[in-house]
Amino acid sequence: MRQLSYHLVDVFTDRAFGGNPLAVFTDGREIPDALMQAIAKELNLSETTFVLPPDEAKHDFRVRIFTPKSELPMAGHPTVGTAFVLAREGMLKKREAVFEEGVGPVPVSIELRGDGPGFIEMRQPLPKFGPRFDDASAIAEMLSLDRPAIRDLPAQVVSCGNPFFFVPIDTLDSIRRIRFRPDLAERIVKEIGATGVFVFTQEVEIAGSHVHGRLFAPGEGIMEDPATGSAAGPLGCYLSRYGLRAGGGETRSVLEQGIEMGRPSFLYIRIRHTGDEITAVHVGGSCCYMGSGQLELPDMFNG
Repeated sequence: MRQLSYHLVDVFTDRAFGGNPLAVFTDGREIPDALMQAIAKELNLSETTFVLPPDEAKHDFRVRIFTPKSELPMAGHPTVGTAFVLAREGMLKKREAVFEEGVGPVPVSIELRGDGPGFIEMRQPLPKFGPRFDDASAIAEMLSLDRPAIRDLPAQVVSCGNPFFFVPIDTLDSIRRIRFRPDLAERIVKEIGATGVFVFTQEVEIAGSHVHGRLFAPGEGIMEDPATGSAAGPLGCYLSRYGLRAGGGETRSVLEQGIEMGRPSFLYIRIRHTGDEITAVHVGGSCCYMGSGQLELPDMFNG
C-alpha cells in the first residue's frame, strides 16, 4: 500500500469548524494528475492542494489546486491555507514567499509568531472586468427572488484569476431567502464565462464587516462555498469601481461569508489605487489547524 499524508485546516477563521476546510498534501511529487483529481473528489472539500518543487528556483513552491471536478488556475483559501500549513510544518520559514500557480507567480506574506503562523495575505492578479448580464428578471429567477431584490447596479463578471459573476442584492433578508437554481444558472454562467455566481449585500450581520456574500459554483462541484478568496479580490475591485467603498489610495473591506452554512468566515480585502486605476489586490485572513491524516492506496495507483 502507498500512503499519502495530508493536513486539514480551516481557512479564513480563527476557530475550529468555521471558515473553509482545505486538505493540503505537502509532498505532491510523483502523484499523477488523474490521481490528484480522484483524491480531491474523494475528500469532497471545495478544494484540495498538492505542493511540489517550483519550476523556477527563485520561487518557493508550486501549488496545484483541485475542486472535486477540476483543477483551478488560482484560488484564495487554498493559497492562504497552504501557506499556513507549510509555515506550521517548518517548510516555509520566511515572511515573504512566492507560489507558482496556474495564473503565474502568486506572492504571499506570512505573519510568523512564536505560537505558529498568524495572519496570511496573498496578492492576486489585477482585475479584468468582463461581460455584464442585464436580464435582472432571469437573475432573480435563478436565485428564486423577486425582481426588486436585484439592485440597479451592474451584474458583471470580474476576475483576478478566476472569473465570477457578481450580483448585487438589496438586503440581508433577500440574500438569506435565496434558493439557488443550478438548472437556470447553467445557461447564464456558460453564456458569460463565469466559474460561479457571487451574490452580495452591503447589509451585514457581524460588526466590523462591510459586505455579506454567498458563492454558488455547482459546475465545480460546489453547491455553496463558505469562503472564497479568489472571489474576494474581484469583489473588492467591483466595490471600488462602482463607488460602494471609498478609501483614498487604498480601500479596505471585510467580507463575511459562510454564515448561512454555519461556517462564519472573514476575508480581509485591500485594493490599492492610483486615481481610478487599480494597482494591487490583496486578500488575507487567519487559519485554524484541524489535524492530519493518511490515504492508503493500492500499488496500482503508484505514479
